[in-house]
Amino acid sequence: MAKPEAWTDLLDPSEEEIHRHAPATLLPAALEQLNRPATLSGDARPAFQSHDDYVLGVLLVAVAVPAEDRVFYQEVDLVLTDKAILTIRKAPPGEPPFDLGPVHAVCSSKEEISPGMIAFHLVENIAERYLDLLDTINEEIGELEDNVDSWPTGQGHKRLSELRADLLRLRRTLAPTRDAVRGVVDGRVDLKRRRVFRREAFPRPVEREFAHAYDKLLRASEGLELARDLLAAVRDYHQSRIATDQNDVVRRLTAIASLILFPTFWVGVYGQNFDHMPELGWRLGYLWSWGMIVVITIAQLVFFRRRGWL
Repeated sequence: MAKPEAWTDLLDPSEEEIHRHAPATLLPAALEQLNRPATLSGDARPAFQSHDDYVLGVLLVAVAVPAEDRVFYQEVDLVLTDKAILTIRKAPPGEPPFDLGPVHAVCSSKEEISPGMIAFHLVENIAERYLDLLDTINEEIGELEDNVDSWPTGQGHKRLSELRADLLRLRRTLAPTRDAVRGVVDGRVDLKRRRVFRREAFPRPVEREFAHAYDKLLRASEGLELARDLLAAVRDYHQSRIATDQNDVVRRLTAIASLILFPTFWVGVYGQNFDHMPELGWRLGYLWSWGMIVVITIAQLVFFRRRGWL
């Protein structure tokens, strides 16, 4: 067993710091991964890779910012041996770093803890953050559902697009994270080259603990599918509402055009000034024409009102 001091945590380290703390047998590809700068999108794919003397892990932490209605991702890399663990946190520009305080508190409360157990507590904390993020997204979907009728069409459409993008990004991150943890649970990830006095990085008790983290990630995956279904229902309702509003506009425009049609026709006919139009010689022809226009227009207004077109 190792003491908690066997855990080295680096925040946005330089290449010299990484070389100083990383195992000497680290491959160039692994060094390149550790030195890769942080991005807001979190392009890295979560995974655990077995090597001769170490296990390389890449994890993504989802962080919600409810005040700004957005989600960003932070990369956490880890290098695990049978005696020590190195974690590297990469904070995106302008964003606060991933807080490892809860993980440090749990590990420091134990006199002895293996590097594998430290990795488990880290993964468990990330899994719980995914669950918390889904709770936040579900609350935002509920808020959208409650306000979709009162919000302007553009605002509702924008929020729908943002939530849909968040769920798609979360799905692309959560699935490989779950698969990576499943590899540890199944015993497919560990040190490839074992010597007489070298222990496993993930002994069987640690693998059983990783199963709890896997269960949380599985629950997060199920919650993600439920959130997608809820958002799809809100999107369908929003689209049907837009179609209904468009139909109302078309009906109103049709009614207005119909109101203008008869007066235009009537005035157009009498504006021809034919010599043999008997109505042109009537003393009351002018008043009679206006009366017909007013009566028919009022009749149309009453009809359209009763049909709900105006």
